[in-house]
Parts: sequence; structure tokens; C-alpha cells
Amino acid sequence: MRLKKSDVPPIEEIDVDSMVARYAEERERRLRPQGQRDYVKPQGANLPDYSRDPHQDVAPREAISDEIDVVVLGAGFGGVLAAYHLMQAGVTDFRMLDTAGDFGGVWYWNRYPGIQCDNDSYCYLPLLEETGFLPSKKFADGREIQGYIRQIAEQFGFAEKGLFHTQVTDLVWDDRTSRWQVTTNRGDQIKARFVVMANGVLNMPKLPALQGMDAYKGRLFHTARWDYDYTGGTAENPVLDKLGDQKVAIVGTGATAIQAVPRLAEHAEHLYVIQRTPATVDARPNPETDEDWFRSQPSGWQAQRRDNFHKGAMETYGPDDEDMVQDFWTEISRNMAAELGEEGWPQIDQEEFLKRRSIMDHRVMERLRRRVDEMVEDGATAEALRPYYYFMCKRPLSSDAFYPAFNRDNVDLIDVSETRGIERLTERGFVANGQEYACDSIIFASGFEVTSDLDRRWGIDRVEGRGGLSLYDHWSDGPLTLHGTMTHGFPNQFFIGYIQGGLNASVTEQFGRQGEHIAWIIAEALKRGAEQVEPSKQAMDDYVRHFEETTIDQSAFLNACPPSYFNNEGAKDHKWGLFRPWGAGWHDFLNMLKEWRDSGDMPGMDVRVPEDAN
Repeated sequence: MRLKKSDVPPIEEIDVDSMVARYAEERERRLRPQGQRDYVKPQGANLPDYSRDPHQDVAPREAISDEIDVVVLGAGFGGVLAAYHLMQAGVTDFRMLDTAGDFGGVWYWNRYPGIQCDNDSYCYLPLLEETGFLPSKKFADGREIQGYIRQIAEQFGFAEKGLFHTQVTDLVWDDRTSRWQVTTNRGDQIKARFVVMANGVLNMPKLPALQGMDAYKGRLFHTARWDYDYTGGTAENPVLDKLGDQKVAIVGTGATAIQAVPRLAEHAEHLYVIQRTPATVDARPNPETDEDWFRSQPSGWQAQRRDNFHKGAMETYGPDDEDMVQDFWTEISRNMAAELGEEGWPQIDQEEFLKRRSIMDHRVMERLRRRVDEMVEDGATAEALRPYYYFMCKRPLSSDAFYPAFNRDNVDLIDVSETRGIERLTERGFVANGQEYACDSIIFASGFEVTSDLDRRWGIDRVEGRGGLSLYDHWSDGPLTLHGTMTHGFPNQFFIGYIQGGLNASVTEQFGRQGEHIAWIIAEALKRGAEQVEPSKQAMDDYVRHFEETTIDQSAFLNACPPSYFNNEGAKDHKWGLFRPWGAGWHDFLNMLKEWRDSGDMPGMDVRVPEDAN
């Protein structure tokens, strides 16, 4: 089977050495010595209360005092998939706690205008065969995704287990009772045998640490708490009809901004788009789902499609592969396979393969830069929007409406790469490149605490295991785990996320397999009457050593990229890097977990069963 290559310029039109030097120069002038300290949690006198839910009121309720088998922290995809697998394993005595007002996680909070997923919905939305759910189109809308997450909870019988508008403040292990003491801001006192940490990677908004934040007299908010009272419209009908006389600034040009900017440009009197580093923004064909095609798929089709997407986005296509997804995520692998196919699939070593892949990376990036020139009329604006870095240095994006927005008379791009960001806020607006810009509102599309230190991301005051050991201290230099899901010193506690395990191109597939493994361990522990399950220190140390010795070292690549959440704002140490895979790959990781479970004796795990249970 021969794949078709996309229309990329020949390498002869690119001076690779000059481009590599340009990449380094562009990175260097964006670095700031403060790193993650350049961003803070959204707090301050002039900001809305980010603990408040703008979407629905908090219903009063009595504090809960309860003793149960499992507490799942989080009701987004991670928590819902953990709950699904718990139900499948016969574990039904659990609660799900979330600060949001409903199921959905990041898809509950984010309701900014234009919100869509930027992954193929037939891969991203899990359990499609199990639920029969029909995604509306290739890239599903945010409200559709949030509704689907709730549908999973309802369809599989655990929707009533959600405890919402509830923030965990303390998680403390009591070795005497072999229970986790879970305390919340609603006064709840819950004793749980097991705790599953599924609190997400996109749950804590962050803001630039700007001088003058409290001085500004206009409206400030983060896109994760969109203020429709100010802009007009609703999440379902985002006609921002209150902005007709408003000058608006939006900070950021990442995944959120490229979707919100076209809507703001359409409705605001004037829009300032403040950019430190441009994104790669490709075309976005988004056809509606062909229901006949969808209903005709054979059993197992979604697993096959996810595997194909993973191969194209994170590995490489071979001679017998097709590209089922056919979008910007898989272009480099698709082009590589097409060229090798034209050559009859010659035998080349890894060094030659990586060299050729790097050349294809340059060709794809040059295509994307030329796309800017084709769509943006003003030359200076187009040049500022041209991305100069390797393809996966920042999250690749797609939109057909973002670049044309800059052709409008009411839209200005404010590039702040020279000053590495906004200089400060004033009462009237913001200062960039030495000039003050007056505006009525500033909207932060500045992302989330993704790869920063754990205590910044979780918002839980105390997470203490055996002997009062803080997990924040235990993992101060990065995670220490067995299988990426448990750690020594914290019995009966499990983790879902980008934590020292297998890495899949579809985050929901990764979270689902973690949830499956965790549910098996919990069910097995309950079946055996075990009070505690915990990796031995030796097993944890052996796993960490193997992981570190075999994982792909991406430090050189990340240190060649401009600052972003991928590399914790340009940090040299990537202890919480998102893309640290199991060295032998995703399927080897799954096989390792299956062999471990099939062995029956949970090797490396200390399983404490009371004597009277034998």
C-alpha cells in the first residue's frame, strides 16, 4: 500500500543550516530566567474568584461523613474511565469528587467561543463501540464532548456517584486503620480504602505574573472561565454581541486562542492579539460524520484506528500501513512512508532514518510558514506569525479562520517576542514594546499548569502517605513509581496521567489503559481481603531505573525548542515532561502490564492481608 505525500517544498528550497541557526536564535530571545515563575495561579483583587463556577450555582448540601472502598479524584475523562473500569471489575462502592459542577473535566470548564477538540474524534472519544455514540464530525465541539462524558457516566451506572463543586484539601493516610482520610472544602470527612488521582493535566489555569495586575481597571478573565456576562452570547450560541463598543486584548496564540480569536475579531470594536511565540496552524477540514460509514465499521474498528493514529503521530508508518486519520498530526510519518515507498522501501539504519525525518520536518514547517504568507495580507504581520522551530516543539494546531482574522481592520497582532512578553499592565491597558495600549478587557489564553511542579497543579494542601511523608516532597525531583500508577510509601494510592509509563498519541486511550490496570489491582486487593497494597521500594527503584535507562532521551530536542508548557517554559530539567515514553513502545508497555497481571502474584507489590482474613 502506497501513501500519498502532502505538497511540501523540496529540501533544495530550504537552507537547513541557516534554519537551524534561526530556530536557536528564536528560542534564545524568548527565554526568561524565571521559567515557571513567570506564571501564577489566577488570584488577585482584580480577578474573578476562580474557585467559583461561572456555569452554575453551588447547591448547598450537608457535609458528608462516609467510609467507602474508593475515592476517585476527578470527573473528566481520566476519572470517568477509571470509574468505568472499576464498574467493569465489579468495584461499585466509590465516589467521584470534582471541583466542577458536573462531569467533563477540562471540557466542563472550557466554554470559550469556538471550542473544539483538535484530535480526530473517532480516536479521542473513548468507548464509541461500547456506547454507540455518533460523533457529529471529525473534530467534535466542546459541549458535545462534555455531554458525552456525562453520557458515559449515565450509561454505565455511576452518574449518581459524582460529588461536585467539591475541592479536596487534604489526603492523609492513616496506617492504623489502613484508610485514606479525605477532607474537602465542603466539610466532608471521607474514609477510603483506595484513592485514584485522576485530577487531570489541564485543570489548573495559569496567568502571566504581570506587574500591575491589580491596577488595571478593565475586565480580566481566563478563557477557562469565559465571562459571557461581559461578552454576550452563550457557550451554545457564542454571538458576542456586547463587544461592539469594546477594545479587547487576548494574551496568547496557542490552542485556545486560535479558536477564540476569529469570534472575538468578528464582534469586538477592536482586538489586540498578544503573541510571544507563533503556533503552527494548518488547514482544518472538518466534515460531518457519515453515519452509514460509522455504522458499518466492524467490531474492533476504534482500537484499530487509534493504533493507526498512534503509529502515525508518534512512531512511523510501514510498507503495509495506511493513514486512517489523514490530518496534520500524521503528515510527517505519511510523507516519510510515501517517499520510502517510492524508493522500494530501502534498508536504512536508524541514524539515516532520523536524518531523513528531520529533513521532512523542515519541509513541513516551511509549508506551514508559506501558508501564513498565502493567508495574511500584511507582510510584517505574516512574518511575525511564521513559526521557526521543529514541528513538535509546540502543540500543532489547525484552523481555517485564524489567519484571515488578521486581515480585518479591527485586529492588530502585538508581537512581544523581543520583550519576552507583556511588560506590565496599567489602569488603562497593557504596555508592550514600550507602548501603552488602552483596552476595555484582557482575556488570558495562557493555558494551564501542565508540566510545572505538582503542588502548583493539584491545588491540594496536603497529600501525606506513610509516616507523614508528603508526596510533593517524595516527587520533588520527578515521579517515582511502579508502572507509572503507584509509588512506595503511599499505600492504596493510584495515579492517572503522564507519569512514567506508556505513552499513547490519544490521551484518552492512555488514561483508559491506566484506569484498567488500576481497577484490576483494586479489585484483586478487595478479593484477597487485603488492607494495603503498595510497591516495595526495590520494585519501584528497579522500575524507575529501567524506565530512565530505556526511555527516549528528548532533552536535546526540548532544549532546542522555544519555551512552552512542553518544556516547562524552557527549563533544562524536564522532570515532568509530557512525552517521556516507555522505551520499547506503547504495545510493549501494555504487554508488560498484562504479563504482570496474568502472573497472579502481583510481583513487586507488598500485599498486606490481615491474619484473620486467611
